[in-house]
Amino acid sequence: MKKYVWWSSIIAVVLIIGAFLLGRFAFPNELASLPAPELEEGQRGELGIDKNINEKTIDDYLNRSDAVYRDLRMLKDPGNYEAIGGDSYLSGFVEGFELVPYPYIVNVVGLPEEVGSSYTGKTLFHQHSDGSYSANYKESTAMLEALFPKDKAIFLMCGGGGYSGMMKNMLVALGWDESKIYDVGGYWYYEGKNNVDIKRVGDNGEIVYDYYKVPVHEIEFGKLTEI
Repeated sequence: MKKYVWWSSIIAVVLIIGAFLLGRFAFPNELASLPAPELEEGQRGELGIDKNINEKTIDDYLNRSDAVYRDLRMLKDPGNYEAIGGDSYLSGFVEGFELVPYPYIVNVVGLPEEVGSSYTGKTLFHQHSDGSYSANYKESTAMLEALFPKDKAIFLMCGGGGYSGMMKNMLVALGWDESKIYDVGGYWYYEGKNNVDIKRVGDNGEIVYDYYKVPVHEIEFGKLTEI
């Protein structure tokens, strides 16, 4: 009987260690605790970019099952981002992020004068001059909650950090927990090991964008019910 209990104890320990190692291998960042959101100093802080989790450190926080990763750029933004040293085209992204274009979520306000206007078509919400938001469709709120789940940490990225800060402000204004939302800055400054290149030179020397690589959340406005 004692021998049976002894072997049972060993087997139980082995199973616990095995489960720990399996979880560690499947989700390498799962056991890393998240620092509380903290703004950087200066202009980056004014954009809302996080001090601890940003372009330089995001690789350490990828592949978490308790988080979602959202890139807020368009495949081709009408704004002239080249005027501020950026790229109007989505030339690449960080692996693990999924595209949810911010200009489709809400009308864009507050862009740098040099950039001009972004997309001005249909949006899920409207931002008013007083900073409040209202839904344009009956399904808008449900879609927002599906794209940005309230029970998960939310990592936001864009080109330079502007759209990410705007998206965070909107979510917080609509009731999301600010302590779970991270503006991790801009892809333009990312130099990590999880880059996925979209822009390349084709066989004829022309520039080609392999947008089939990009996981995009489509918003089919024609199927929604206007308010």
